[in-house]
Formats: sequence, structure tokens, C-alpha cells
Amino acid sequence: MFPEYPFSSNYLEIDNGKLHYVDEGGGPVVVMVHGNPTWSYYYRNLISAVKKNHRVIALDHLGCGLSDKPQDYQYTLENHIANFELLLATLGIDKFSLVVHDWGGAIGMGVATRRPEAIKKIVVLNTAAFRSKLIPFRIRLCRLPFFGEFIVRFFNGFAWPATFMAVTTKMDPDVAKAYLAPYNTWKNRIATHRFVQDIPLEPDHVSYDTLVQIEQGLTQLNELGVPMQIVWGGKDFCFNDVFFNEWIQRFPQAESHYYKDGGHYILEDKRQQAIPLIQSFLNK
Repeated sequence: MFPEYPFSSNYLEIDNGKLHYVDEGGGPVVVMVHGNPTWSYYYRNLISAVKKNHRVIALDHLGCGLSDKPQDYQYTLENHIANFELLLATLGIDKFSLVVHDWGGAIGMGVATRRPEAIKKIVVLNTAAFRSKLIPFRIRLCRLPFFGEFIVRFFNGFAWPATFMAVTTKMDPDVAKAYLAPYNTWKNRIATHRFVQDIPLEPDHVSYDTLVQIEQGLTQLNELGVPMQIVWGGKDFCFNDVFFNEWIQRFPQAESHYYKDGGHYILEDKRQQAIPLIQSFLNK
């Protein structure tokens, strides 16, 4: 149905709908956590490579990808973390490696910082799991009351621009269609908008304290010596070099790979270089 995505669909029934996930391969578990406005499709080529030696789980957050898109759900960081934890518990997974991208960084690290003993390795791809005041003007527009929702949900003004703004190499049209396929109506774009609203910039934001706890928990992951690999695109208009440098500062022992001409969707722009690096890191 989707190019380069030959995986079977699995679903977990939760209180607010069905959570879709990919479960491929066998061996040590690797969980891949996407951000906004992508879905598990972002990891398709990495899944195909890594599943040769690992069991790969790639979920679609509620409201995203092939998961249900309830209209009255609280799309908050805490709830996404809780859904992730429920999936792990249901599948009986108590030890795993993480691959995180975009807002998946906060969600994935939300689980990792609460269960640091469960984490074997972490791969960081253009993301953050700590507070920042840096937010591009174009994303601030999408947060505006009424106007922002109209841009995102009527015009698809977040997911659609990402198909050309988040890459430095032109995306194949069929691949772009696959990225956008789950977000084809006003109702189906609800989480795309709510994710933008859920960026906690001020202390009174509903997700601010959750993000603070995650940020503080990163110290323990570093002290435990959890192996980390950072694969980064230098032409990311959102998660720029400030975020890259903060990861390096927080995890000075991390193995880092920086592509100055790679965009936010680093697995698209630098697929041939990045995937073997990630494979090798996870296989060690």
C-alpha cells in the first residue's frame, strides 16, 4: 500500500482507540519513536535493515499514522508516554534500545528516564528532550488560536510543507504521498495540530513539568553510561545546531555523526550513510 513499507499492521486497543504498531524481526528489541508530522513510515528503511538482527517495534502515536484519531482526546506528552509504556507492558518488553526523532525524543526519553535500567542503547535523530525557547516563526504561526488550527487542519499546513522543507534532497512523489496519506482530512489532522500546541514553552503549560522531569532524568542516563549515537542533519530549520550541541554537552561520550547538508528528515536525506551506521551501533 505504501512504498518501501511491506510490514504487517498490529493494533493495541486502548481506552481511546486503537494504537497501530509494526513488530518485525527477532532478537534484541529496538523501539523506534516518531515525531510530528511523521509516523512509523519515517523508519521504514531502518526497520528493514535492523530487523535482520533485532526485533523492531515502531508505533504510531494516537492520532498519527495508522492509529485511531479521536477528536476528544488530550494529546499531551504525558498521555503519549503512557501509551508507549502500555504497549511495552502489553508486549512484555523489559529491555530495549531506543531510536527517537523529533517530538519522539521527548516521548521516548519520557519512558527511558523513568526506566533507565531498561535501556540498552539510544539513537538520537534531530530531536530534543529538554526545554528550549527556540521555535521557528512558521511553527509559532501554527500555534496561534483559530488561525493556527485553520492552517494545519484545513490546508494541511504542517505535514504537507514538511515533505519539502524537512529535506534537502527532493522527496520522491510517492513517498511524499505516503507521508501525507494518514493526514488527509480535517479530522485526521487533529494530532498534527495538537502536537504543535503541546510544545511547552512556559511553566504554566500542561506539558511543562513533564518535560522538566525528562530533562532532569537525562543526567541519570548519562551517569549510567547508556551508549548513545547521535545522527544529525545540519540544515534542520527547527532542531538546529543549538540542539545538537546540547546533546553533545549532556552526553559527551556519545558517538556523533553530523551531516551539514542533511535536513530534519535525516533518514531521507542521508539514508545510505546513516542506516549502516545505526545498524553497526545497534549490532555492537
